[in-house]
Amino acid sequence: MKQKQISILGCGWLGFPLAKHFVAHNYIVKGSTTSTEKVTTLQEANIQPYVFSLGMTNNDQVFTDFLADSNVLVINFPPKRIPNILEIYQQQIEAILPFIHEKQHVIFVSSTSVYQNTNDWVTEDIENVPEKVSGKAVLAVENILKKHLQERLTILRFAGLFGYDRVPGRFFANKTEVANGKAPINMIHQDDCIGLIDAIIDQNVWGEIINGCSDEHPLREVFYVLAAKKEGLVPPTFKDTDEVSFKKISNLKSKTLLNYSYKHPDPLVFVK
Repeated sequence: MKQKQISILGCGWLGFPLAKHFVAHNYIVKGSTTSTEKVTTLQEANIQPYVFSLGMTNNDQVFTDFLADSNVLVINFPPKRIPNILEIYQQQIEAILPFIHEKQHVIFVSSTSVYQNTNDWVTEDIENVPEKVSGKAVLAVENILKKHLQERLTILRFAGLFGYDRVPGRFFANKTEVANGKAPINMIHQDDCIGLIDAIIDQNVWGEIINGCSDEHPLREVFYVLAAKKEGLVPPTFKDTDEVSFKKISNLKSKTLLNYSYKHPDPLVFVK
């Protein structure tokens, strides 16, 4: 049997452990980075390294080789926090599109920032009205990919990322008058991000949009105060108001469609 192969576009906080996961499962793994300094790290993990920057690298052969013979491409890099984020992020995705071959499946690691605050649950079929420019950029790229790839694409919208060296206690430490203390939060652990991607590929679930989020939604002020205290940091203080603006990300589709059980269903476990 021919060995399975996967290309992972973006080997950062999530992409690198994701690549190692597939190496451990006997995949040939190609991983991209924008830094030559990471080449040795990737090689030592048995990941074939490719160095390029979308929108800046003009080398068709690099893109062709990166995608050649891979069954699946995982697009896993967020939009940069720059003034023209909306245009640049779309240009970056459009740079790789011509090199995705017609039999290749794609997972786009998206974000729940595409959802507006509804003060209620949100599911994958809600009409998206992003409130921040980053969410608008991500939604624009989703639409580009859907138009180009159609049923070969699955979009995975992750909630707030945490786990390992991404420590929530640092997020709001020392801050004062933080808003929305009474709002429920939406988070997902790195292990579950990898688990969901693996489940999609293993079960050949394509043409879908799926939310990734922990089962439990603790209140913002409870979670971040505990998180800061656990790290020995000054906990944040929150505005004394009953006004809240939030959304609660439903993960029901991920659990029913993929038969997935979250490894870390309650983020509070990590901060108590």
